[in-house]
Amino acid sequence: MRTGAWGRSALIELSLVATLAAACSAQRGPDAARPRSIEPSPHPMSTGAPPGAGPATADAALGEAPSCGALGCRLYDTPEQAFARVLETQPLILGIGEAHAPKGSERIPSATRRFSESMLPALRDKASDLVIELWLPDPRCIKQSKRVEARQKPVTETQAETNQNDYVVFGKRSDAIGIRPHALRPTCEEYEKILAAGEGDVGVMLTLIARHTAAQAKTLLARNQERQSPKLVLLYGGALHNDLEPAQGREAWSFGPELNELTHGRYVELDLIVPEFIKDNESWRALPWYAHFDPQKHPTKTSLFNPRPGSYVLIFPRLEPTESSRDGGVEAP
Repeated sequence: MRTGAWGRSALIELSLVATLAAACSAQRGPDAARPRSIEPSPHPMSTGAPPGAGPATADAALGEAPSCGALGCRLYDTPEQAFARVLETQPLILGIGEAHAPKGSERIPSATRRFSESMLPALRDKASDLVIELWLPDPRCIKQSKRVEARQKPVTETQAETNQNDYVVFGKRSDAIGIRPHALRPTCEEYEKILAAGEGDVGVMLTLIARHTAAQAKTLLARNQERQSPKLVLLYGGALHNDLEPAQGREAWSFGPELNELTHGRYVELDLIVPEFIKDNESWRALPWYAHFDPQKHPTKTSLFNPRPGSYVLIFPRLEPTESSRDGGVEAP
């Protein structure tokens, strides 16, 4: 998909259902077919770790930055520096997830905007493709897609009005530096399945997002392998689908375990968090890093947590006063 396609934003729907996941009942989709194994290959961002050694090998590099507590937390002067450390783990697939910006937060740059403006350039010549959580409806089922869109209004109306445009701009910026952007293309039958699910439609959509993203990632990675290209595949969407260890009952909503197995441990999960969006509620408190992050400390620094091998959480510096650190915000993904 080239730049022209990304200019037709009127045809693109942004799926923002991931933020409802914490409130949804657990649902499982049919088991996906097992992919063929991808053989490990050397990566141009190598720091000396042997090919195929996996993300855990390079995690020790985080020790060069000042510690900020448990779960391997390190402090960096900029998000770009923290992102560079993540890239040292040599991923073949990098699954980035965000907590979508909530309505009323338009004055605060979203994670998508920050990443596309200041961190994406680091992937020039290092990433081949971007699979982004934008839905591109089949023209043959526009009516069904509009009905699904209407059903999701209770979700989308809580989101910042700039979210969809941020994703479209992200795709165009990616394309401009030679990283091919790809949207998700649900079939008419899948739209009908969502509509037929009734109150379970959110779970169906979350499962479809994970399946479509994983399918594209596998195809693009296989193509890179056939061309003997060491470039990585970048995935970007809600911070739920990229989980390496999804919560019980939500396994069908995440592509992390499948892609990690496919790449022999060279899949990396990275969550991007805007601190002003964090809220003191059960959903956020359930996240492993929450109890160890103090928004009052080092507000101008970037925090990078490493809760488990191959899993990272990057928390941007604050732009708002720290007194409101946990007032308001968005439900955790």
